[in-house]
Amino acid sequence: MIQVSHLTKFYGPRAAVNDLTFEVKKGEIVGFLGPNGAGKSTTMKILTGFMPASSGSAKIAGYDVFASPLEVKRNIGFLPENPPVYPEMQVQDYLQFAAELHQVPREKLRTAVDHALTKTSLGDVRHRLIGNLSKGFRQRVGLAQALVHNPAILILDEPTVGLDPKQIIEIRELIKGLGGEHTVILSSHILPEVTATCERIIVISKGRIVAEDTIDQLTTRIKKGVIYSLVVKNPDPTGVAAIRNIPGIHTVTQAGPKLVIEVQSGTNEIRDQIIETAVKKEMGVLEFSAEKVSLEEIFLQLTTIETPTQSTGATV
Repeated sequence: MIQVSHLTKFYGPRAAVNDLTFEVKKGEIVGFLGPNGAGKSTTMKILTGFMPASSGSAKIAGYDVFASPLEVKRNIGFLPENPPVYPEMQVQDYLQFAAELHQVPREKLRTAVDHALTKTSLGDVRHRLIGNLSKGFRQRVGLAQALVHNPAILILDEPTVGLDPKQIIEIRELIKGLGGEHTVILSSHILPEVTATCERIIVISKGRIVAEDTIDQLTTRIKKGVIYSLVVKNPDPTGVAAIRNIPGIHTVTQAGPKLVIEVQSGTNEIRDQIIETAVKKEMGVLEFSAEKVSLEEIFLQLTTIETPTQSTGATV
């Protein structure tokens, strides 16, 4: 549904977007993740026809963004970082206005507005002025205007920025419910955002794609082996040395009673060997668990340690 090939955008001599290539399938919810200034919003604006690219191509539902901008706009719903709402209008009137802009047939206007109100749970405030609503409800109104013409594709730029925790959870659940019926690409610099709502992610840094995959696959990519945490009563040096000498163990790092053990793979055999050795050496095992690499660690490694590489154009 979304095909981007070698997309580049220069602001003077600086490349805000640098040779992006990716694809999003029908019905997927894909996260576009990167730090502030990585080029996320610029990419969203190019895909929605708000600004031209310097080079490259982009297709939305089979239509070229640059050659067929009106067809593209008929097939997308766009929620920019700041919702494009009119505070002096009532919610229902505003959504009808948005539907008319999208050329929804007159006989289908009422149904389209009611459908958008229902999907975004705005029925109880349909007659209220938008300016009198909370930020969370205004965000819902912005999402409703993106949905009112029932587009195949939704492009959401930082949809939960500035919301309180309860509002964030509500918007996340709303977005998750849109998958399948709509193709969704969600831009965010908030790490939990993509894990809570997206099936796959594209990580962008300094205008380039540095990774495309699921969260689990990215974790595997960053964490070459498996890390175990062993907490003992008696961290005797003899016991620590015995664990360190178990075949397949890379490193053992000690911090008081806690041993951080990096191994080649997380097989049952090596886990059993670690426990058996600790018991044999009378170390007094208090706790044993596998440690996971956090999304924050993955994100930092991808955006600050890895050298950005050109995307392979893999389907995401």
